[in-house]
Amino acid sequence: MGTWTFDPMHTQVEFSAKHLGMMTVRGHFAEVTATGDLYPDKPERSSVEVTIRTASIRTHNEQRDNDLRASYFLEVDKYPTITFKSTKIETKDPTQGTMTGDLTIKGITHPVTLDVVKYGEFNDPGMGHRIGYAAETKINRKDFGMSFDAMLDGKFVVSHDIKINIEGELVEVENKVAAGTRSDRSAGADAKT
Repeated sequence: MGTWTFDPMHTQVEFSAKHLGMMTVRGHFAEVTATGDLYPDKPERSSVEVTIRTASIRTHNEQRDNDLRASYFLEVDKYPTITFKSTKIETKDPTQGTMTGDLTIKGITHPVTLDVVKYGEFNDPGMGHRIGYAAETKINRKDFGMSFDAMLDGKFVVSHDIKINIEGELVEVENKVAAGTRSDRSAGADAKT
């Protein structure tokens, strides 16, 4: 078991929704923190917790971003974060599985299940021990209190279904060594000198 954190420079939380049932509008959250206790050889024993700053939403359109931050959608002044806490992880094979957890948006919590794919693993003294993952799911925004329902020509301006796509590299956090002791890594380095 190890303690892991997402590399913020290599983590993306993206979403997409349909505009008038036609155009796909995509966006992302720029401020995401995630940690977890991972067991790479026994993923079902792992756990993950994620916090997203709602004000960090970006869709490449400032007016739309401000609309999404307002009361019809995220209401960022009242609800500054979105959180996810895993409750169950199941593997289908060594590179695929599902992660179920509690997603909280606007103070409303519902269970969601994400399909997860392990991209690969990398271990380097300079870059650290890393594991790359992707996950995706779909939610109904109305389940989380985002009730904007404007229609034009019989079509919703913003779809109820929101697709969520996550990619990230987890980096293992090294255990701190108590003062006056040596880690295996430093002991090995001394043996080589």
